[in-house]
Amino acid sequence: MRELTEVGVSFTAKVMAAVRAIETQRPDALFRDTLAAQLAGQEAIEASIPRVDEYEKQGRPYTSVRTRFFDDFLQNCSQDIRQIVLLGSGMDTRAFRLNWQPGTHVYEIDQPDVLLYKEAVLKGINPNCTRHSICADLKQSIWTIQLLEKGFQPSEPSIWLLEGFLYYLNPTEVENLLINIQNLSVKGSYFGADVINTFISNGSDDWAKYWLSSCDEPESFFAVYGWKVSAIQPGEEGVHYGRFTYQFANRNVPNVPHIFFVKAVKED
Repeated sequence: MRELTEVGVSFTAKVMAAVRAIETQRPDALFRDTLAAQLAGQEAIEASIPRVDEYEKQGRPYTSVRTRFFDDFLQNCSQDIRQIVLLGSGMDTRAFRLNWQPGTHVYEIDQPDVLLYKEAVLKGINPNCTRHSICADLKQSIWTIQLLEKGFQPSEPSIWLLEGFLYYLNPTEVENLLINIQNLSVKGSYFGADVINTFISNGSDDWAKYWLSSCDEPESFFAVYGWKVSAIQPGEEGVHYGRFTYQFANRNVPNVPHIFFVKAVKED
């Protein structure tokens, strides 16, 4: 992939959309995102193809597997919950491509440049839910006020998804964000995120210079904020979808890469 000259969330969001667009063209696609190509643009797609091909050959199509994992998470948890909050939503199109229960509200929160671009591209396309677009800096707390102003009910269960997002925040920003989520979540709410360990965040990957935080023990880390967590590494049973054949080391092996998909529920 070319050097990341467009620094910021907007370009990373386009790259993620590009990966989804490329995945959608596969005969064995793990999901179908017919809007991804429009959102990514041809430049981002062409720039992403070599890296996508490389990861596929290595048996670790991370973004595609992550997308499918959290698609399943949202669909499984939303049968009786009607408010979904996508933090750092980027070019996410789940409001349009997933089958939501009647009365579902999906709240997408991200930087203004990302969401205003997204609104322009998707103008005139109807979502499968009531969709709310909230322009806000998640490093600050004003997003909570904006969320409430859009009709979010903190007395009702909710589902929170932080996909491809937390490691772009520093530890203090992560703590503040998770406290805000905790304060807005009642018993029966769900939480999903992907996290990387310290070894990866300090690594030599092209993206590592943007990664500001890590998580080595998801269960204990998120328990502080009231969540009962189950964490799994991509490639493990139930999280390979026949495509992610690369095997991470067992969790008890230190000083090696670990990536976790986190699902959690608030029990009290």
